[in-house]
Amino acid sequence: MVGRIHSLESFGTVDGPGIRFVVFLQGCPLRCLYCHNPDTWDLKQTGKYLLSPGELLEEVLRYKSFIAKGGVTVTGGEPLLQPEFLFEFYSLCKENSIHTALDTSGAIFTESVKKVYDIVDLVLLDVKSIDADQHKELTGVKIDNTLKSLNYLEEINKPTWVRHVIVLGWTDDDFLLKKTADYLASYRCIEKVELLPYHDMGTRKYEQLGMEYRLKDALPLSKERLENARTIFRETGLRVG
Repeated sequence: MVGRIHSLESFGTVDGPGIRFVVFLQGCPLRCLYCHNPDTWDLKQTGKYLLSPGELLEEVLRYKSFIAKGGVTVTGGEPLLQPEFLFEFYSLCKENSIHTALDTSGAIFTESVKKVYDIVDLVLLDVKSIDADQHKELTGVKIDNTLKSLNYLEEINKPTWVRHVIVLGWTDDDFLLKKTADYLASYRCIEKVELLPYHDMGTRKYEQLGMEYRLKDALPLSKERLENARTIFRETGLRVG
């Protein structure tokens, strides 16, 4: 068994607690309008690395002293396109007392995915939009599996951090923000919500790939609107990171 790996980062500080070794897997079924890694979309591309779970662990162990108070985060793309590989890799991390996190859109929900949710220590769940129609327009896929994933994480009481990108003209809407906060507030598994302001840092990558960037006219979110969103979420009792 090998994983199709787009890239590796040995010193991540924004993908879970502490300093983390971050693994970017190749392949994603979503086509988010604001995606800044479109080069990870195609699963047929091998990525930079083809590694077995054991070979990937060897890479991680080289940095074990640096990530001792952090751990490993696997992201993408959408890592749950490769659930069997993930399960085996996380199992090896467990054997070596390494904290594990999974950054996912929750867009895939199968029995194999459940096994990954069961074994991983922390899930970073990306909720693109709570509005079903807007979610489909933003990502190209339905929201159903994301909500099924969240319900399963609640069922197994899995520590979860929700990530929500706020985009001017899309999710930056007080009614939608309140609706999202109210929906999430009932889940006991959610330890905190990370509200992420939209940025246009990925536009050059689209140019290099000869792809159209559909949000090219969107403006970055202001500090005032980000704080407004944080206030709305805090008022529902959610912890905002």
